[in-house]
Amino acid sequence: MNGLFTNVDYVLMVLYALVLIGMGIFLSRRASSSVEDYFIGGRKMPWWLLGTSGMAQFVDITGTALIISFLFMLGPKALLVELRGGLCIHMAIILIWAGKWHRRSGCITGAEWMIFRFGNGPDGKAARIITAVSMQIFIIGMVTYLAKGVGIFFSTFLPFSPQTCSLVVILIASLYTAVSGFYGVVFTDLFQAFIIIVAVVVVTFMAIGKTWFGGGLPELATQISGLETWMSSIPQWKVNMPAGYENYTWLSVLAIFYLVKSLINGLGGGGEPKYFGARNDRECGTLTFFWTSLLTFRWPLMIGIAILGFHYINNLIPDLSVLNSATVMIKDALPGIQHADWGAAISNIINKPDQFPALVEKLQTTLGQSWMEQIKMLSYNGTVNAERILPAVLLHSIPVGLKGLLIIALTAACMSTFDSNVNWSVGFITHDIYHAYIKPKAKNKELIIVSWISTFAIGLIGYFMAYNVKNINDIWGWLMMALGTGFFVPSAIKFYWGRFNGWGFTSGMAMGVGGAVIQRTFWPELSEFYQFLAMGGLGLFGSIAGTLLTKPMDQEVLKNFYIKTKPFGFWGKLKDSLDPDLRKKVSSEHFYDIISLPFVLIWFYLLLLLPVLLVIGNFKEFAGGLVLFGIALVGMYFFWYKKLPKENFYDEA
Repeated sequence: MNGLFTNVDYVLMVLYALVLIGMGIFLSRRASSSVEDYFIGGRKMPWWLLGTSGMAQFVDITGTALIISFLFMLGPKALLVELRGGLCIHMAIILIWAGKWHRRSGCITGAEWMIFRFGNGPDGKAARIITAVSMQIFIIGMVTYLAKGVGIFFSTFLPFSPQTCSLVVILIASLYTAVSGFYGVVFTDLFQAFIIIVAVVVVTFMAIGKTWFGGGLPELATQISGLETWMSSIPQWKVNMPAGYENYTWLSVLAIFYLVKSLINGLGGGGEPKYFGARNDRECGTLTFFWTSLLTFRWPLMIGIAILGFHYINNLIPDLSVLNSATVMIKDALPGIQHADWGAAISNIINKPDQFPALVEKLQTTLGQSWMEQIKMLSYNGTVNAERILPAVLLHSIPVGLKGLLIIALTAACMSTFDSNVNWSVGFITHDIYHAYIKPKAKNKELIIVSWISTFAIGLIGYFMAYNVKNINDIWGWLMMALGTGFFVPSAIKFYWGRFNGWGFTSGMAMGVGGAVIQRTFWPELSEFYQFLAMGGLGLFGSIAGTLLTKPMDQEVLKNFYIKTKPFGFWGKLKDSLDPDLRKKVSSEHFYDIISLPFVLIWFYLLLLLPVLLVIGNFKEFAGGLVLFGIALVGMYFFWYKKLPKENFYDEA
C-alpha cells in the first residue's frame, strides 16, 4: 500500500474505527435491556432515523460493486437489470401498504407474525418455524454474497487473498452486531449514512468534470463497453453483452420478469424490524419515503465511478485484446482452474510472483511493466472484470487524502448492510425458535447470549459458502430470482386470500425455498429466467395445494387478523361483517392505496434514473424524465401522502 495512502487517510480510518467501537460499547447496555429493545429498539425510534438506517442498509460494498459493473457495461440501461433487486423497487408497495399492514400486528418478528395470521395451532407453529428457518437460508446467502464482494474489494489493495480479507471483515462486523443490537444498527447507520453522502458528493463532482466539461464520454464508453447506445436509458430488446454475461442479452424481456418478481416481493414485504418498530401507521409510510429518497444519493456515486473507470481502463490497457491472451497464459499455467478460484489465483500471482517465474515472464512480455495492475482487472473470460472497477478507481483515480474517506464510506456501507440483515435474522432464531419452542422460560441475559452465538454462526457459515461462488453477480442472481422468489410467493399470498392457512404457507415455503436450495446444489448454471419460473411455480403450487388439501383455519383467529390488519383481496364475508361506516373507510383506504401504485413506481424508477442521466450529461432524456417525475410526484401527493392515516387505523375499530 506504500504511496497509495497519506497520513490523512490513515487518521480518518483510525478515527472511524474508534467511533464505531465507542458507539458499540455505549449502545450495548441499552440494547440488552430487553429482547424488544435488542431487536426493534423498543418501538420508540422516529421515522427519519429508521429511514436513514434503511438507506444505509441498502448500500453495501458488494452491491455497489455489482451495480457499477452493470453501469460500466450498459450505462443507464443497467437500471433494467437492477429491477431484479438492486433497484429495491419492491419498496414501492411496502411504502403504500405492506409496511403498515405488518406493523398493525404488534409483533416483534415476521415469524411471530405467522401466529398472529394463522393462530397458535400446529399449522401456525409450522408456518412460524419454516419462516424462521427460511430466513436463515436467505440471510446466509446474503452474507455469502457480501463476503465474496468484500474479499474482491479489499484484496485489490491489500497484500492478502480475498478469503482472508472477507474473514477479517465478517468477524469485525459480527462482533459489532452482536454487542450493540438494533440500537447499534440504527445509530451506526445514521453516522455511516453521513459518510456515504460525503463520498457521493466527492465522486459526483469528479465525474461531472469529465462529462460536462471534458467531453468524449460517448466515444470512450462505446470503445470500452462495445455498446453503441451506452449513453441512452431507452430499453432495447437485445444488447451485446461481454463473455460471461450472455444471459442478459435479451434485456427488456428479463426486465419484465425482474419487475414482476420485485412486485411479488413487495406484496409480501414489510416484515422487517424497522416496520415492527415504527411508532404508528403513518410513520411506516414516511420512513419508507425518506428511506427510498435517500437511495438517490447512491446512484451518482456509482455512475461516477463507472465513468472514472472508463478513463482508468483506457489509460491502463489501451489495447483490450491483450487481456484474452493473458487469460490463456494463466489458464495454461494453472490447468483446471475454476471460475470460483480465479480471484484467489490472481492475488497469489501478484503477491508471490517468484512462484510463477515462467508465467510472470510471459505476462511482462505481453502486458508490459504494469502487468500486475492489468491482471487485477482481468476476468476469467478474458475481458475487463467489471466487478473490480470500484476498487481500481478508488486506488488510482481518487486524489490522495480522499482515498481514506471513500474506503471508510464503503466499509461503513458494508457494516450497515451486514448488521441490519444479521440482526433481523438473529431475531428469528432467538425469539421464534429458541425462546418460543426450545426454552420458553429463558431469561433476557440468556437470550442475548443466544443472539451473540447466532450472529457469529451466520457470519462464518456465509463466509465459508463464499468459497464456491464464481462471482458476486452469480450469487446475487440466485438470491433474487430463485431463493427470493420461492420465499416471497407464499409470503405474498398470506395478505390477500382469506382461505389461505398455515399448512398452505408451510408447504409453499418448503417447496419454493427447498427447490431453490436443490437447484443451487445440482443445477447452479440454470438461467435466472428458469429459476424465477421454477421457484415461483413451486411456491404457488405448494401454497394452493397445501391450503385446499387441509381444513380452513380457525375463523376467530382469521377475524382478529382481518379486523386489525384490514388488507384488501379475497376476504368474502369478513369485510361484509364490518360496520358500514368502517367498511366505507376501509374501502377508501384500499382505493387510494391501489391507485397510488403506478405513480409510486414511476416516481421511484425515475428518482434513481434521473441522477444517472444528469451526471453523464444526457440532458435530453433527463428533461423528458423530469416531466414524468413531476407528474408522478403530484399523483403521489394527492393519492398517497394526503391520505396517510393520522393515527393507528385498527385502534379506532
